[in-house]
Amino acid sequence: MTNAFAFTTVPKVLFEAGSSARLAETAAPALKGAKRILFVTDEGVMGAGLAEAALAGLHEAGLDVLVFDRTIADPPDSTVLEAVTEGREFGAEAVIGFGGGSPMDTAKVVSVLLSGEQDLSSMYGVQQVTASRPPLILLPTTAGTGSEVTNVAVITTGATSKRGIAADPLYADMAILDADLTLGLPRHPTAYTGIDAMVHAIEAFTNRRAKNPVSDALALTALKLLHGSILQACEDGSDRKARGDMLLGAMLAGQAFSNSPCAGVHAMAYPLGGMFHVPHGLSNAVVLPPVLRYNASAAEDQYAEISSHLGLKPGSAGLIKEMDRIAEAVGIERRLSDLGISHNDVPKMSEDVAANDRLLPNNPREMTYEAIVAMYEEIL
Repeated sequence: MTNAFAFTTVPKVLFEAGSSARLAETAAPALKGAKRILFVTDEGVMGAGLAEAALAGLHEAGLDVLVFDRTIADPPDSTVLEAVTEGREFGAEAVIGFGGGSPMDTAKVVSVLLSGEQDLSSMYGVQQVTASRPPLILLPTTAGTGSEVTNVAVITTGATSKRGIAADPLYADMAILDADLTLGLPRHPTAYTGIDAMVHAIEAFTNRRAKNPVSDALALTALKLLHGSILQACEDGSDRKARGDMLLGAMLAGQAFSNSPCAGVHAMAYPLGGMFHVPHGLSNAVVLPPVLRYNASAAEDQYAEISSHLGLKPGSAGLIKEMDRIAEAVGIERRLSDLGISHNDVPKMSEDVAANDRLLPNNPREMTYEAIVAMYEEIL
């Protein structure tokens, strides 16, 4: 008998190549008549010209747009608050997040802060957001985070700590997936974000608290798409089919983990980003192998099912070997020392992970401080 569960996601998703150029038209139902738009992105997106067509279309439709492009990786709370201040002064009536996970996470949090009904410090944790928000539309330019369809945002607080907000008001009114926005994304960012999306699906499928039939189906479909396209997307950045499959796979994985949340891999990845500014996807890729091996005794059945679904060698060993093969094939860093992290950093990182009471309870096997230290030391 299936246990009771609830499944929630973004109410409208559009998957269409070239759709961002018609943003004013495609997003009109979700904008609900809003005329003043806060457009949250980053300098890389603007510099690459990815937003030009979308912004031109918004202006041509007679909308007033304020571009906030100072979002950075692992967005600090100070940047979020700067965007809120500028959005309020502008009189923003809707928010559009355009970019990778960091601009989209920033846009989500900014949207619920604009009203002034609640301060940021009271939002951290699970279902702590009570503030209302204006219309929110998200467009990803990478195929990885799935942030466009999740109710999660991760913010850097203080100097190094990353804290999560998981609350249903962070679900956008609409997600627009335009594979053309991901064409030409360089090899390594494609690999980082793609492996991140695969981790989302793996962790959703093995969550010991919230795993459910809908998230399982999404996770397995996501893994099939991602596994079948990641190497081709890395080899040929202009392959529209591979790019589309990556974007769709990342979105499905996002829907899965938003309802059956991430666990030990992400918990161990956070200190790499917060303390050493390692890209989030790369952080996940580096810590994935030891966590898979550690969890195998508790998640053998689920790992074996994934292996079978992907046509790999049987059991958890097949999945572990394949994730190693992908990381090696795309040529990304494999060890902490490659990222400038030494054994002296392990205790502080491990303390940070052990304190993560949002993610660790989802892990299929209990992760003690000693186990966390051992896993980090395995990849020094």
